[in-house]
Amino acid sequence: MARAKPWEVSDELWAVIEPLLPEHPRRSRYPGRKRIDDRRTLQGILFVLYTGIQWEFLPRELGFGSGPTCWRRLAEWQAAGVWDNLQRVLLARLRAADRLDFSRATIDASHVQAKRGRSRPKVGPSPVDRGRPGSEHHVLTDANGTPLRVSLTGGNRNDVTQLLPLLDAAPAVRGKRGRPRRKPRRLYADRAYDHDIYRDRLRERGITPVIARRGTEHGSGLGRTRWVAEAAISWLHGPRRLRIRWETRDDIHNGFLQLAHAMTLARKIPAF
Repeated sequence: MARAKPWEVSDELWAVIEPLLPEHPRRSRYPGRKRIDDRRTLQGILFVLYTGIQWEFLPRELGFGSGPTCWRRLAEWQAAGVWDNLQRVLLARLRAADRLDFSRATIDASHVQAKRGRSRPKVGPSPVDRGRPGSEHHVLTDANGTPLRVSLTGGNRNDVTQLLPLLDAAPAVRGKRGRPRRKPRRLYADRAYDHDIYRDRLRERGITPVIARRGTEHGSGLGRTRWVAEAAISWLHGPRRLRIRWETRDDIHNGFLQLAHAMTLARKIPAF
């Protein structure tokens, strides 16, 4: 059996995505040009995400919408919160299948160069790349390395500034009887998150912080636990479009990031 291409959307996955898309009823009078099929357009967006091709070179012969159409649709769906809603649905399915572990969580970040959008709020001089403009991808995972939340900031933002925003923005995950799960019992992080004030904030939220301290020797053993965050970032950066930021607009790059998060979750569900 031939392996499906990463930009191909299966019938099972499309049945989950389609109800989340905004409706566009066609006018009976002066209907205008017929709207290009949403599924084909989504596959065009995924093609750009995974291959890194420029929008204007999107191959129409593969059945996708045009590059400008796919670009506009990505911006529209990102603004409508489609990817956030899709992530909630997929996380609920993973929890129902006992594939989420809230006993602990890990947090980490990764820098990507920004070739455009230097004046944008979520681009800044990176201290780890000789001050070159870049952005940061932040990820919060469960104990298995499944991304619970990802976010985008400028490359000059300290990693620890996103610790609480990521935790607070993590969706309440349903999928089982009882209250939805949102908080892990423990949070593991490296030395970049070593600030006592944030340890106190975590304890106030009922979360035990396990954060490496600066100035101590390596070999604390935390790497055995928090490597899953680095693995999650590796999965998110599998699509070529996320390895270097080419987008001028923050919302377009963040749309790619959130879509990649959703597709990472979908790959963990056998039915998709």
